[in-house]
Amino acid sequence: MQQAQTAQDNFNLIRMHGVADVLREHRRSRPNMQAVVDGDTRLTWPQLDARVNRLAHALQSAGVTHGQRVLWLGQNDFRVLECLLAAAKLGAVFCPANWRQSAHELAFVIDDFKPAVVLWQQAEVGEAVVQARELSQHAALWVQADDESGYEKWIAGQPDVDIETRVDADTPLLAIYTAAFGGHPNAALLTQGAILYQGLMLAYSNSISEASVFLNSGPLFHLGTLNSTLATFQFGGKNVFIARVDAERMLQLIEQERVSHAFVALPTLEQIRQINADGCYDVSSLWSSPLAPEWTSPLVMPQGAPLNRAPRLYGQTELVGFTVMAWLGGEGAGRPSPLVQVRILDDSGQDVPDGDVGEISVRGAQVMAGYFDREEENQQRTADGWYRTRDLGRRLPDGAIAFVGPKTTMIKSGVENIYPAEIEGCLRMLPQVADVCVIGVPDPVWAQSVKALVVLREGQHIEADAMIEHCKVRLASYKKPKIVEFVDSLPRGGDGQLNRDAVNELHGGGGYPATA
Repeated sequence: MQQAQTAQDNFNLIRMHGVADVLREHRRSRPNMQAVVDGDTRLTWPQLDARVNRLAHALQSAGVTHGQRVLWLGQNDFRVLECLLAAAKLGAVFCPANWRQSAHELAFVIDDFKPAVVLWQQAEVGEAVVQARELSQHAALWVQADDESGYEKWIAGQPDVDIETRVDADTPLLAIYTAAFGGHPNAALLTQGAILYQGLMLAYSNSISEASVFLNSGPLFHLGTLNSTLATFQFGGKNVFIARVDAERMLQLIEQERVSHAFVALPTLEQIRQINADGCYDVSSLWSSPLAPEWTSPLVMPQGAPLNRAPRLYGQTELVGFTVMAWLGGEGAGRPSPLVQVRILDDSGQDVPDGDVGEISVRGAQVMAGYFDREEENQQRTADGWYRTRDLGRRLPDGAIAFVGPKTTMIKSGVENIYPAEIEGCLRMLPQVADVCVIGVPDPVWAQSVKALVVLREGQHIEADAMIEHCKVRLASYKKPKIVEFVDSLPRGGDGQLNRDAVNELHGGGGYPATA
């Protein structure tokens, strides 16, 4: 006989609160406020929730249930937020993939993530997506997002009836591919609770409220933009979407929508300054003058925001972004968020003395739920009960944390993280290559450029341009080597391992990400 539900059972259900519950409450408490602007599309909170309900029913009818996966292959679009919220209602996992990747890279993501539904875009990225579908071995339902007879028709016939599934906050919701330290990227699974917790921190540090207007001008496959999108959503602000970076269109939107927050990388800022030198666009909601003199980082926010007063930070995708922040106090990158604990550990799991360099290790609500389908890697990262970040740091005399640099070599080009192992694996596919080492060299605009040092097999020949083109076909364009240099040999240690420090010294490597 089934036992009657106890009061404690009732309270356990009542206390459940996830990302979709925020949307449900916005529908009730902000019925006349705008949630989304994307081209001609303008949605209030009730209108957004109605579309999310219809999408959730469509996904459910396609077999998307708790733990199932949905993949987005397209540029920035308000439907990215819709898909994430529909997944939240179902307890499913949503992944916005990097649309700048090659067809081969996209095919890897499809086969690795194994989504039940793929939502894709034809405009601009369609050729690579279609080729990736042909290369992929995984069967899924494909729905075209930028076709009225696709996505819109698919959800139109579904009911605006909330799917009242109660979802635990520890349920993974967002998958972000990152950390290609072994040659292929891994999908970090971020939970509903972690996203909400981080939203609270970001709203305070970035001065986000229901009056905020965020211009989604950075890529939504990066937390650099997406975290601000979600914090704006969480606090009832307005999200304005643009498919990709376009300086003039961004200026139009800043003026029209009175944008208060945005993601603007330095090269785009220079374009904005050039276009708006005569002040033809009103940017006073974001900057004090057309030349944007307050700009200090891609995260643009009101000048009085705590993060602007102390912009030093440490974080990573696996921690839902920033975890150590100088606006919380301290020197270096600052002090840890109240949502985590941080220790600096040696390889045996013991604390290193203050001031010594060790691995930054984290516990708490911001830590991911693991990489999708990477049991061995997950075991290694958590073996001693702390999440090993593979980043090096040290504890300063005031107790704050200094980020020293990645334990696994990483190149930083603009806002993109590039892992040498991924490019080296691509170049080793060429039969002419005997050995290769990829390094980062200083770049005045992008921080670093990719340089490949290549040892050819005896009697073999290949042009540098051909090697660059080989990478361009198989990897995202920003990952391809800008420079290929042929060398007779590469320095290795007594254990046979590549001596990357020696390679950097011999061949001009430098500019790797680090904080004092």
